[in-house]
Amino acid sequence: MTVDDGDEVVGTIQAAVGERGVTAASITLIGAVQTATVSVMHRDDPMIDRLRDYDQPFELTGTGEVVDGRVHLHVTLAGEDILVAGHLHRATVRDFFVRAYVSPLRAER
Repeated sequence: MTVDDGDEVVGTIQAAVGERGVTAASITLIGAVQTATVSVMHRDDPMIDRLRDYDQPFELTGTGEVVDGRVHLHVTLAGEDILVAGHLHRATVRDFFVRAYVSPLRAER
């Protein structure tokens, strides 16, 4: 699937997964975004997320999963003079696209 200019990445993928009834899958991402909110774990308490917002063009690559119908993505973002990695909470495409390759998994018996 393609996330187009002006669309939010996580929400668009979540909606597509829901529409298709996918409850378990692996996800691979490639593309570019303009804004992103990414979290990493707090060094003193890994149960606390440190969220940071970014607003500049980024090349994006990532992987993720669908578990019980819920999308979970980790990304690496490369921008001018900055690299960012972590859990993707949201990102918006502007001027570019993101392709998400969702590979449904069969339930284990």
